[in-house]
Amino acid sequence: MKIVEETKVSPKLVKDLLTVWESSVKATHLFLTDNEIQKIKKVIPEAIGGVQHLIVIENDNGDPVGFMGINDRMLEMLFISNQYRGKGLGKRLLDYGMQQYSIDQLGVNEQNPLARGFYEHMGFEVYKRTEFDEQGNHFPILYMKKAE
Repeated sequence: MKIVEETKVSPKLVKDLLTVWESSVKATHLFLTDNEIQKIKKVIPEAIGGVQHLIVIENDNGDPVGFMGINDRMLEMLFISNQYRGKGLGKRLLDYGMQQYSIDQLGVNEQNPLARGFYEHMGFEVYKRTEFDEQGNHFPILYMKKAE
């Protein structure tokens, strides 16, 4: 597995990352319906293209199997393809982001307890809760920051 910092977001890369995103979301965001996933999927290419730093983890064939997006010191997104979950790739990406970009904040869906537990394990704690996500949907977000 190799971590790659992407500086050019090609249509092929976006397509590959959408596949990773959908696999991850279907496995972890059990509170979303298929219709909601498809609706959210439409805005993911813009979100991927809008981050300052796009970090991808590739398998031995060079195919993306996970990615994260960072703005300033905020983790905006982190997704691992379902077949690669539980193999330490999320930890590798987050460690990389904390070391290279000083990630110290993130937001996570309240209805995704596995992700919340992962971030708590990585040293983050909840400091704020919102009733709605950033698109105005009724999916509460827990904002977390790195514990001092």
